[in-house]
Amino acid sequence: MSISTAAKVWFITGTSKGFGRIWAEAALGRGDKVVATARDRTSLSALSARHGSNVLSLALDVTDEAAVTSAVTQGMAHFGRLDVVVNNAGYGLFGTVEEVTAREARAQMETNFFGALWVTKAVIPVLREQRSGHIIQVSSIAGVSAFPTLGLYNASKWALEGLSQALALEVKEFGIKVTLIEPTGYSTDWGGRSASHAPRLSVYDGTRARLAAAFAAGQHSPGNPLATGPAILKIVDAQEPPTRVFFGAGLLEMMKVEYAGRIATWEKWNDLSIQAQGTPAAAK
Repeated sequence: MSISTAAKVWFITGTSKGFGRIWAEAALGRGDKVVATARDRTSLSALSARHGSNVLSLALDVTDEAAVTSAVTQGMAHFGRLDVVVNNAGYGLFGTVEEVTAREARAQMETNFFGALWVTKAVIPVLREQRSGHIIQVSSIAGVSAFPTLGLYNASKWALEGLSQALALEVKEFGIKVTLIEPTGYSTDWGGRSASHAPRLSVYDGTRARLAAAFAAGQHSPGNPLATGPAILKIVDAQEPPTRVFFGAGLLEMMKVEYAGRIATWEKWNDLSIQAQGTPAAAK
């Protein structure tokens, strides 16, 4: 794997804590510069104090498209270029499809999907003009599989996956790289105070109990978020980074089972698929 070690300028959303903060610290720790954004700019004060002029801290609500454009403009004016753009801002919404309200569903998509879309659209002209750059989209294992009580979160990440795969094909000729990072569960605040919970309906108590039992039986321990710092640096330094990459152990094995099941189903129903093609309509 070919590696580039030149200093980079990063633009990271959701930098107040979690992956965003850890990746900002990893970048700054080796001498890179970071445009760090968060809803509450005061949450970035310690980062700025520790790293001085290598950090530009900005308040940013990623659901505000105009504010996103302004933040990208400020970052460019301050550092003169952008090399790595990380769409990390997001949160988990817990609730079955029936339980989630329209307001909660829209809010989930506005942050997890549209927020990433607005940042992506704002930086593409910059990166295209540079003929270089790397867009990192923080997806999830829930972006390639689906889990009960996370339907809207799944939907937001599956949407991001489709958008980003198309994007990678569109911008490749301009020297822009796109990577979807698909983490397992980590001991961050994603499922804690940052999460949103829909009002519960008792009819789904059995679903929740079975889900809890399945997780307990799996004895899966959360990943250490600090370990993702060195990993993200390897991704952004690679000359040919992956379009998709798992963060966490056991995910490859999980997805082999998932995709084997999908292929088996498609094969089982392939006769019907061919039947649905029909015969060509007679030329008029």
